[in-house]
Amino acid sequence: MAQPRTMPFPPLDWLRSFEAAARLSNFTAAAAELGLTQAAISQHIRMLEERLDHRLFIRLARGVELTPDGAAYLPHLQSAFAVIASSTRDLFDPTGIESVTIRSPISFAVLIIAPVLSELAKALPHIRLQIETIHTPADHANRADMLDIRFGDGVFAGRQADRLTRETLTPMAAPGLAAAEDWTRLPKLAVAGAREMWGEWLAAARLPPAMPAMYKFDSFVTALEAAKNGAGVLLGSRPLVDGALRNGSLVALSEFALPSGGGHYLTAPSGTRLGRADDDIRHWFAARIGRDNGEPPPTGRN
Repeated sequence: MAQPRTMPFPPLDWLRSFEAAARLSNFTAAAAELGLTQAAISQHIRMLEERLDHRLFIRLARGVELTPDGAAYLPHLQSAFAVIASSTRDLFDPTGIESVTIRSPISFAVLIIAPVLSELAKALPHIRLQIETIHTPADHANRADMLDIRFGDGVFAGRQADRLTRETLTPMAAPGLAAAEDWTRLPKLAVAGAREMWGEWLAAARLPPAMPAMYKFDSFVTALEAAKNGAGVLLGSRPLVDGALRNGSLVALSEFALPSGGGHYLTAPSGTRLGRADDDIRHWFAARIGRDNGEPPPTGRN
């Protein structure tokens, strides 16, 4: 079977000449920008047109005008040049982009970090953030050398910690279920593990013990989605659920909020001097997430 003909890739200097001439609508101006002669620009364009077998410019008395083919080609080239420039800057400019990796429980990454990423990009444009999600506390041990988000009482062996949230627990459900006359009889949703606290909440609220949960999930974010879709009543962890309460996809069923005694912390290896980018992330998280939840900023910079 005959192989399809592959057109040779045009030389980069031809493409640069075309892009400049098309953007400036003038061969002479393009020559001045690229440090070439007007004759060189004209030759590059002519050879590119011959290679593509399409006219790209209409020559006018003053300047040039793109043909429909040239106008269609230009944005693709400009996009490709922008990708090359961005990649080169990110990879090889020592004063440019710095990478920071944070490991985080998937619930915190989805519900707290993701909604503020556009703000982080504006505040710290020199940082490229990579978020690695974890599913069990044991996953933290795999990379103990990096920043991570941990849930607990603030004491983590070998880690310094800045508190970001204080968890309180409140029953909540989708608006359709919230209209029930007695929400305590509705199906309960639970999250497996140490944070399954329905018994503690009901006792503290002086309500009778509930039947075992109808559905149990291995992650809070999955249980939250089930609750928003009307599967049952979730013992909502605030501030993780605050977005759902604000947009009305969940409704609080009680005014009683039980402090769990735990919270989320941004942690780093103890006794380690953080790099500039890691320290910038640490302080930004404390200012944007921690302070929003009533936490003081971290003391000093590393």
